[in-house]
Amino acid sequence: MRAVLQRVTEACVSTDGAEIARIGAGLLALVGVGGDDTEQDADYMAGKIAAMRIFEDADGRMNLSAGDIGGSILLVSQFTLYGDCRKGRRPSFTSAADPARAEALYERLAEGIRSRGLAVETGRFQAMMQVALVNDGPVTLLLDSAKRF
Repeated sequence: MRAVLQRVTEACVSTDGAEIARIGAGLLALVGVGGDDTEQDADYMAGKIAAMRIFEDADGRMNLSAGDIGGSILLVSQFTLYGDCRKGRRPSFTSAADPARAEALYERLAEGIRSRGLAVETGRFQAMMQVALVNDGPVTLLLDSAKRF
């Protein structure tokens, strides 16, 4: 499972011209599910996203998590994180999980973050979405559950 985390002051996602989710300060997580991902990958990512200390404390150091600042998480599914661009000019998405499996793990990820006490908003799985955000910092990090060992 891969995620692009962005520290935001606000973010929202729309589909079909209607806003479906919005958060204030917190994290926007663009999430891709790989074909080999398991429930353990979703659980690992939930813990990692919920606990990432990338918000500034009183001394200006990245020492606080989204929960510490009362922030929220906006999860947006993005299978293109598994796009392989090594050959040709069009990415291959053969490493991405099939939609049914990906949705189940995406939902497990959302529930895992909620179970840690954070408010979670989500995009609409498999929909064309427009994401708007104000990146704070900017702070952008990459997480990959396959690289946790």
